[in-house]
Order: sequence, then structure tokens, then C-alpha cells
Amino acid sequence: MQTPSRVLGRTTTRILVVVRQLVAPLAGALFFVLWFVAEYNRHGDHPSPELFALLAVVIALSVWMPVVAMGLAVVVGVLQLVGLVATPNENTWPAEAAVAFAVFFIAVFHRGLTRSLALPALAVCSVLFGVVTGVPTDARPSAWGSWTGSTGHPRQDALLLALGGFGVGVAAWLLGVLSAWILSLVGRDVERTGDELDRIDVELRLSEDRARISRDVHDALAHSLAVIVSQAQGAAALSATRPAVAGEALATVTDVARTALVDVRSLVERITGDDDTTAPRVSLDDVPALVESMRQVGMGITLAETGDAAAPLTEAQEVAVYRIVQESLTNALKHAGSDATVRVDMARDDTGLRLEVESSGAGPLVASTGRGIGIAGMTERARLAGGWLSAVHESGTGSFVVTAFVPTARGGEQNA
Repeated sequence: MQTPSRVLGRTTTRILVVVRQLVAPLAGALFFVLWFVAEYNRHGDHPSPELFALLAVVIALSVWMPVVAMGLAVVVGVLQLVGLVATPNENTWPAEAAVAFAVFFIAVFHRGLTRSLALPALAVCSVLFGVVTGVPTDARPSAWGSWTGSTGHPRQDALLLALGGFGVGVAAWLLGVLSAWILSLVGRDVERTGDELDRIDVELRLSEDRARISRDVHDALAHSLAVIVSQAQGAAALSATRPAVAGEALATVTDVARTALVDVRSLVERITGDDDTTAPRVSLDDVPALVESMRQVGMGITLAETGDAAAPLTEAQEVAVYRIVQESLTNALKHAGSDATVRVDMARDDTGLRLEVESSGAGPLVASTGRGIGIAGMTERARLAGGWLSAVHESGTGSFVVTAFVPTARGGEQNA
């Protein structure tokens, strides 16, 4: 089963992978389109796209193949120097900042030697940029001085341009290193958050297990102890006059106590074991035997099972229904006495199972010690089974009625 940290970590990893794979190519494509459109609008004709295309490729390869990207940047500068690629003019010289973008992406997404080698390559590109932009030749008479009206020597212009280009590239490199550091902090925060979600998830599961085991212990012991008390009272009353009947009652006490011991031992093994797949399970087929065991105590119980369902309940739902019936009969024994009258109706159809347990009697078997967890446990069982439960005391008849509904998968869809 996927834990929250695994889901969060997997999602974060996928996002980072997508960003890593696409950010540089998208930036390169955007760089080419913007410069091509700008030059087209400026001159009114189609500008030569070779320089923009080569610089866009430098950006696009900076994440996938950083060494190749910086090598290509140097090659572009050399080709400009020998006149095989268009050199910058008064409008296009800022496009050489593509090298700074490439250096930024290398610093963000790469570590160690690869990140460090970007600086020497940047220095070479800066020198080439200063020369081809600041020093005029016969092939390119227009240079930085003529664009800006500078009266300085071309070598001075070339040096200043080289230093400026290198400074911009180093700033981009440092910004990339800072961004990588921030991303690592975010990654650690995501990991810590995932670990915290894992811890909370484990605590919630443990809490649910404790509540489930508490309900199971309550159901097993409350039912068994109620029967034991009833039989023990009967045996004590009949021990002098009808010893044979008293002996049968004590035998019943022994059997019920042995069953309760087995149930509790099974629950303890479920607590300490890896799973509870080997624990004994109950189903709707066990309800008649449960009713018969309570009749032996002296209770007058009628059981009516009607209908049939094409879509059966799940194993967990059948356990929930059985435990609700068991707890209802136990409550009837405790609060209405061993001579209580109980009616159990179970009606099934394709939508689910409807259960009604109505009980009435002369008086309680044992004195009440306050509000218990029986009704709350039954309500929670019904909720976890996808249904609902109500328990009301009818003042007119003096009876106590438990009503529950557990839907099948088809019934849940119809009620949704």
C-alpha cells in the first residue's frame, strides 16, 4: 500500500524530472522565437537565423549535455571570429547572453566537475565576445565603438566587453548555485514532510487497530461474561433443589468461559502477529447458532431471515452484522434479564441487509455502571461496513430497538 510520503516523493520526483528535461529546451526555443521575431519586425525582412539557432541549441543542450553545450558556445565564438557565422551588431549583441543562460542551467542541474568546467568555458566565450564585438576588422568594420560613439581604443572596448560578459556569466553561475541550494532545501523539506506523514499514518493505523481490537474484546467478553453471570445465578439458585440442572448450567459456564478464552487469545495473537488472516472468522451463517446459545440461557428469541441477495455482503460486512446481533443480544441479556423477549429480523435484497433487533424484559441482569461502549461500537461497525445504525428506547412499549442497514456494492451505488 502506498504511504503518503511515497506518493508525495514520487510526485515531487516526477515534477523535477519533467522540469529538468524540458526547461532548457523550452528556454532555447523561446530564445530563438523571440530574437527571430524581433529582428524580423525591426528590419522588415527575414534576418539570418543561424546565430540565433546556434545560441538556442547551446541553451537547449545545457541540461542534457552540458559539456557539449559549452563546447558549442566556444565554437560559435570561434566561427564568428573567422567570419563563418554572423557577428553581433548594434541590435543583436545582447543575444550573446545565451551563454549566461546555459551557465545558469548547468549550475542548477549539475554538480562537481561539470559545474566547475562551465567557468573556464565561460571565460573563453567572454574573450571571444569581447574581440568580435569590440575590435573592428576589414570584414566587420562596424564595432562597439561605432555603435556607442566611444572614443576609447578598440582593445579597451574588447577588454571591457570581455570582463562585462564574464561578470554577467559568473552572476548567472552564482544564481544557479544558489537556486540549486534552495532546491536541495526544498527537497529535504519534502522528505521531512513525507516522513512526518508516514509517522502520522502509522499512528492513525495503530489507533484504528486499537479501536478495532477494543471492540472485538468488548464483544467477546461482554457476551461471554453476560452468559456466565446468567448461568451462574441460575446454578446458585438451583444447586440445592435441582442439582442436575445446576450441573448443566455450570457445564455451560465452562464451555462459554473456554470459548471466551479462545477468543481473547486469538485477539492477543492478532495484536502481536503480522496479520490476522489466521484468526477465526464469523459470518451470517453463524447467527442461528448464536441465537440458539442465547436461548439456552432462558431468553425467548425469534429469528426471522427473509429475502435473498444476488450481490452478497463482503466477509468484513458479515462479521460486522454478526457482531451487531451478538452485542444486541448481550445488551438485551444484561439490561432486560435472562427471561427477556427478543425479536431478530434480517431482511436481504440486492441493495443490502436490513437488521432489526427489538428486546424487552422485566429487569436488568446486572446493575448498570454507567454508559458503555456497546452502542458506540455497533454504530462504528455499521459505519465501517458502509451502512448505519440507530438504537432507541421506545417509551410506549418499553422495548429497546436496534436498527441497522449494511449495503451491498450495488446498494451503495444506488444510494450514492
